[in-house]
Amino acid sequence: MLIYSCLSSHGFGHAARHASVLAELHRLSPGSRLVVSTAVDPRFLGLVFRGLPVELRRCRWDVGMVQSDALGTDPEATLAALADLHEELPDQIAAEAAWLAAQSSPVLIVGDVPPAAASLAERLRVPLVWMANFGWDEIYAPLDGAFSDYAQAAAEAYSRGDLLLRCPFSLAMPWGLREISIGLTASQPRPLPRSFEQALSTDARPRVFVGFGGLGFALDDRLLRGWSSHRFVLSEPALASERERLAACSNVLLLPEGVRPLDLLPHCERHLGKPGYSSFCEALSSDVGLHVVRRSGFAEATALMDGLQRHGRHRILSRHQLETGDWQLDQPLHPAKDGPLANDGAAVAAQAILDCCGG
Repeated sequence: MLIYSCLSSHGFGHAARHASVLAELHRLSPGSRLVVSTAVDPRFLGLVFRGLPVELRRCRWDVGMVQSDALGTDPEATLAALADLHEELPDQIAAEAAWLAAQSSPVLIVGDVPPAAASLAERLRVPLVWMANFGWDEIYAPLDGAFSDYAQAAAEAYSRGDLLLRCPFSLAMPWGLREISIGLTASQPRPLPRSFEQALSTDARPRVFVGFGGLGFALDDRLLRGWSSHRFVLSEPALASERERLAACSNVLLLPEGVRPLDLLPHCERHLGKPGYSSFCEALSSDVGLHVVRRSGFAEATALMDGLQRHGRHRILSRHQLETGDWQLDQPLHPAKDGPLANDGAAVAAQAILDCCGG
């Protein structure tokens, strides 16, 4: 069986959650062939899929929302990118369908969550499983205007699947499909490099991971220094000048190459960042408290924040608070209103996919 995953190229979260499911698929069915098709940065894919026999196909299946920065979106740039993608997709679907047909293997398509996955599955006449906590129909619909046609087309595409694996923190997704609700989808943390673990352990201050997704968010180092009672760990910036600036802060450590935030979180007390599906899953699976900055212009953020308040320890910040250093790290976390989410989402999703394969 060949399991072909069409992954959104909007950010890193879709690939991160999919890595946890592919690990379970490989454990349950080591003979299955796993193919991932996406335009996500290959360096990130190599990091999250390390150790898995995953084949990569470089394809852009969706746009999502073009981001102006880690907390904002650019609707005009998004519309331009959607128009370009509309022209590219027919040839791409034909090429990928031809490649899949040439593999001489039964195929199942998993969409997370590009609408175009429906056209690929229909062309091949193979099963299609959606795995999502939202669809682009519900992201585009509130934007009105030129987004309305894209929202309607996405909603129609989503109705053409065989199964919806409903992830936590979900929007309505009224697609009329059979559904299975799943729990948190987070991969297993890997051991930290010994030297880095020693650097962490020599400092007794509370540890906070600061992460704003693939785009990052440049914080004034004076804000970090202002919380001298805490130790901050950040992903390494791409620019050498940024790395040097942060390395000069006595209460800052940078993640070594090859270490995921997920690997660090069991060693942290809190996480400071934006609303993000995989960030939430990874932090909650390690019982880490979340300080989250509100995000505007993206409908998923509301579902994420509602779910966080129900299931995780948290504090909610404004962008102004973030940019002025009012991070409330010395304040107690607000407790979850409801109980914790199950941590078995990847295993449940993998088994459901195999059931659709007939195995």
